[in-house]
Amino acid sequence: MRIHRVLPMALALAVATALALPAGAQQQGDPDAPAPAKPAQPKRAPAKPKPPVPAPLAGAAKPTLLGQFGDWGAYTATPGGKKVCFALAKPATAETKPERPRNQPYMFISIRPAEKVNNEVSIIVGYPFKTSTEATAEVGATTFALYTQGDGAWIKNAGEEAHMVDAMRQGESAVVKGMSSHGTQSTDTYSLKGLSEALDRVAQECR
Repeated sequence: MRIHRVLPMALALAVATALALPAGAQQQGDPDAPAPAKPAQPKRAPAKPKPPVPAPLAGAAKPTLLGQFGDWGAYTATPGGKKVCFALAKPATAETKPERPRNQPYMFISIRPAEKVNNEVSIIVGYPFKTSTEATAEVGATTFALYTQGDGAWIKNAGEEAHMVDAMRQGESAVVKGMSSHGTQSTDTYSLKGLSEALDRVAQECR
């Protein structure tokens, strides 16, 4: 069984920050940049000092959006002074049976040069997984077993990770299924539109 690499908390916060970016920030460049000047204003007003970082994110470097490609955003951040790059997406559909509230699920694929990690697939499902259970990710006709811990899931067989990423590059959707600690079944469907381009962009940034 694969012993997954536990995400540094600072990176997890950076990813969460990227996930929370408003739709208007999905453009090339710094997501914290001031909004464009209104047409009535001939010149943009001098940039105001940025507001303090909220306490929960104080230890995390806010990510920069490198570009939005279809349903996937390409980001870079420097949590703890170490550069990381990742492609991130929310599911197109997220279902639970029986229906229960949960936090926002998402999938991201990260490159962390300092740790020699390349294209690691991580899934946050939005609830604690049932202890000692596996989740699955279906890409086309192939199903990949996922190791779970807390609310995260990683591919169980590390040797299949490159195959999974290649399949996702060429596929149309990835369907992630799991069970919560309360027995709730979840099915999250991720569109893979733009993933290949997003991965190429983060690879270029984190060579």
